[in-house]
Amino acid sequence: MRVLIVEDEWEVAGLIKSGLEEYDFEADTAGNAMEAQQRLAEKEYDVVILDVNLPVINGFDLCRMIRHKFATLPILMLTAFGSTDNKVDGFEAGADDYLVKPFEFRELVVRLRALNRRNASVPTEVTVLKIADLEYNQQSKAVKRGNQKIPLTARELTLLEFFMKNQNRALTRNEIIEQVWDLNFDTGTNVVDVYVNYLRKKIDRDFPRKLIHTISGIGYIMQATDD
Repeated sequence: MRVLIVEDEWEVAGLIKSGLEEYDFEADTAGNAMEAQQRLAEKEYDVVILDVNLPVINGFDLCRMIRHKFATLPILMLTAFGSTDNKVDGFEAGADDYLVKPFEFRELVVRLRALNRRNASVPTEVTVLKIADLEYNQQSKAVKRGNQKIPLTARELTLLEFFMKNQNRALTRNEIIEQVWDLNFDTGTNVVDVYVNYLRKKIDRDFPRKLIHTISGIGYIMQATDD
């Protein structure tokens, strides 16, 4: 598993790198946005660990830049900025996971493995999920509605897949967190609502038939209606 660590404090970056290598990860470091972009251009990575407090270009802006160029590359933000607003900013910038310093190293490893496992393309045959005119090819990760291709991030793809595999079934926010994020998130955050809104903007907003619906007091449901 190849990991890029973007951290301007070299001592911290070195400790993370050494720790990951003990778990048989291959890790490189970058101290700023320019170095990170150069590393990404030169080598293929499975996951990016991204600090927020970077010089010149902060982690949120760099996250947007990486996400624009690498739509499905998993990004984990590892930072001391731990407020709910900070986490929402991170997810809105395109991060797939968010871990606050100080942290347990084992948790970092588990989260990285979960992101890599989720992003790995291992199906042996093409499986296409469908609802109304929306299609998701699980092998190529291609999403289209009608004739329109829809680019999604790795986390958005995972959320969409969970919805499409559970069509016409009410899903609670806690159930979505457990199945899509694998880990126990701070229930004070609205990460589920944020990502559902991302999906709606991409797969529903410009189409007359809506597929993702809110169930007051419960969560969400995906079903084809004419509302």
